[in-house]
Amino acid sequence: MSDRLEQLRELAREAPDDAVTQFLLGLEAQGQGLHDEAKDAFRAAVEIDPHYAAAYRRWGNALESLEQFDEAAAVYARGVLVAERSGDLQAGKEMSAFLKRLERDRGVKPPAP
Repeated sequence: MSDRLEQLRELAREAPDDAVTQFLLGLEAQGQGLHDEAKDAFRAAVEIDPHYAAAYRRWGNALESLEQFDEAAAVYARGVLVAERSGDLQAGKEMSAFLKRLERDRGVKPPAP
């Protein structure tokens, strides 16, 4: 484990309602291949701030790494809607592309809006 990961875990314990801290913890965990921990951190970031489009994108990525493709598609679909509402066009385009790839490569049908 890196010192940075441990520091972020401690920060997340001290400030469990801080979406940015949860997001950063998820990024660090994901970077170290700890996809379960990353998934949980990104989900926490979204629960704290449901308008955090980047957290949906990374949450979906973590789910894909765990081969939870249906759940990843559902997260991406929600994230696209959030990104559109918040004007985060780049995140929306990326998640739309991820959804199309899941459908093409994995046969996953995006959930109905």
